[in-house]
Amino acid sequence: MISIDLIQQTAETLMDKAAIEIPDDYLDGLKKTASQEDGDLSSFVLQAMLENYQAAKEDRRAMCGDTGCPRWYVKMGNEAQIEGGAIALEAALRRATANATNGVPLRPNRVHPLWRTDHDNNVGIGAPEIEYGFEPGGDWVDLITVHKGGLFGTDYRMLFPSDGIEGIKRFYLDCLVAFGKRGLACQPAIIGIGLGGSKDTCMVLGKRAACLRVVGDKNPDPKIAALEDEFKELGNSIGMGAMGFVGKSMVIDCNIEVGYCHTGGMQMSVHAFCLSSRRAVARVFGDGRVEYRTDPDWFTDYQRRDTVEWNIPENQTKSA
Repeated sequence: MISIDLIQQTAETLMDKAAIEIPDDYLDGLKKTASQEDGDLSSFVLQAMLENYQAAKEDRRAMCGDTGCPRWYVKMGNEAQIEGGAIALEAALRRATANATNGVPLRPNRVHPLWRTDHDNNVGIGAPEIEYGFEPGGDWVDLITVHKGGLFGTDYRMLFPSDGIEGIKRFYLDCLVAFGKRGLACQPAIIGIGLGGSKDTCMVLGKRAACLRVVGDKNPDPKIAALEDEFKELGNSIGMGAMGFVGKSMVIDCNIEVGYCHTGGMQMSVHAFCLSSRRAVARVFGDGRVEYRTDPDWFTDYQRRDTVEWNIPENQTKSA
């Protein structure tokens, strides 16, 4: 049985880590990008970003003044038991979000869309978002917090099968140019692309591709993995660099996720996970252990399953 107090304590630690400590995979990708950038202003911005990340970690202060909109992804092993159940879990995550807003601190970005009611704690109707996933075996719970920018850097279009790969490329480039020219995202960014599903699941796939996959990760489908590499190179060839200045550092990495869709359509969404790439992960075990990491490891074979039944591989144990 996983203690609800441990859930909340871990969640509050994650909120602090996400706001302050940039994940190593993104930091390594940014350093590599900075070493290759030759645009004067883009190079200046990239170096300033690297210095800012170091200062934030040393001072234990948020790396960006706009700390985004905190959201949660929860993945449970099939044998996990939580004190008080799912209702207690969600209450703990909401308390952790409110406490971290005042404790880290985070900017209170959440307001009512019409009345602009602000509780000054990033908690309200539908906020923070909590999404769930499940895995065969295991008595653990993965808590993943992502502080995603909540304004722009996202777009959607209904394409058609006849548009093909070229149509996907056109919309992808349209999005990146708009993001850069209009200041709709903070580059360089991890770009997530969702293909297929229905409109809502297409958006979910793209956002998860941006926020829950690390730099250097590849889709297990070799053809999609090849597209990811091609789209990264393509995104860095449009003449835009850091924060939209002239350069070649628009995309740190490109991740693509797919879902089966209606035979007559090909939905597509594009999401930019901004230059802060705020995410943190912890696995909480039934025996009270907590293991922190920065790789969400969300897109497992089970999450991408495409058959009616799921047959657990022989090498997968209950503690995996």
